Amino acid sequence: TAKHIILATGARPRALPGIEPDGKLIWTYFEAMVPKEMPKSLLVMGSGAIGIEFASFYRTMGADVTVVELLPQVMPVEDAEVSKFAQKQFEKQGMKIILEAKVTKVEKGANSVTAHVEMKDGKVEKITADRMISAVGVQGNIENLGLETLGVKTDRGCVVVDGYGKTNVPGVYAIGDVAGPPMLAHKAEHEGVVCIEKIANFPGVHAIDKLKIPGCTYCSPQVASVGLTEAKAKAEGRDIRVGRFPFSANGKAIALGEDQGFVKTIFDKKTGQLLGAHMVGAEVTELIQGFVVAMNLETTEEELMHTIFPHPTLSEMMKESVLDAYGRALNA
Repeated sequence: TAKHIILATGARPRALPGIEPDGKLIWTYFEAMVPKEMPKSLLVMGSGAIGIEFASFYRTMGADVTVVELLPQVMPVEDAEVSKFAQKQFEKQGMKIILEAKVTKVEKGANSVTAHVEMKDGKVEKITADRMISAVGVQGNIENLGLETLGVKTDRGCVVVDGYGKTNVPGVYAIGDVAGPPMLAHKAEHEGVVCIEKIANFPGVHAIDKLKIPGCTYCSPQVASVGLTEAKAKAEGRDIRVGRFPFSANGKAIALGEDQGFVKTIFDKKTGQLLGAHMVGAEVTELIQGFVVAMNLETTEEELMHTIFPHPTLSEMMKESVLDAYGRALNA
């Protein structure tokens, strides 16, 4: 017994019925991280962060890579414009991407797999590869914890919590992957801090706002984002301004030989509030935190436009994107 109990049981790869990973021919991200031998060909089922990161890595290592995604875009949670740009770059690198398709059956050979892939038009195509990665999501480890006995609410395999990690049952908390998406290490770490500080009655503890949690995908090119996508902002009925600035107009990017990519910012037209920021290109996972800080401090467009960014740096593109949203870009 305890006055406060924090669940931090993590999550595990989700498996589709009939296509369960076996650790040999059909991998999860566990096996993909420590392969006993490098496959010459790879089929990746799912194009979220995990699927795309491994697809990008193995393509870089020389494998023939095919990605099958059920939805109409790769990296479905990302801004559509970013996803389309990233997909073009992946395809230029030789990756094959099949959208609006699903793996319906897998036949295992001695040292290969053959997947039956149902295409958008209903036709089935067989794809053979040395190995297959199942990257169709993760689910929280909520079994055998007595949650049903206590009456703890769960949703889609995860524990339901508020911004402080509290469940609906007093004294029971959950943090990390078991507490639901986004399932990210930095989110889990901060959840632990917030939860414990709240329990200890620390002053000034802020509830976690999931819209202000940055997401990073470590592929080539990198993808990073925070806040609302353009589509979600419009779906909420927001009147918005959108700014974009390309890597090809940035001196540092050109000097590095990394001129493919862009920074995109979304503002509320009435208030000037930064609603979201989305990036694709070299080292964007190092840049996104600037916009995360801006969103947490509720920085306005005017404050961002009057912030001096050092030159020559990749970070200048962040300011230029803000300026572009208001028709004031300097180097467009």
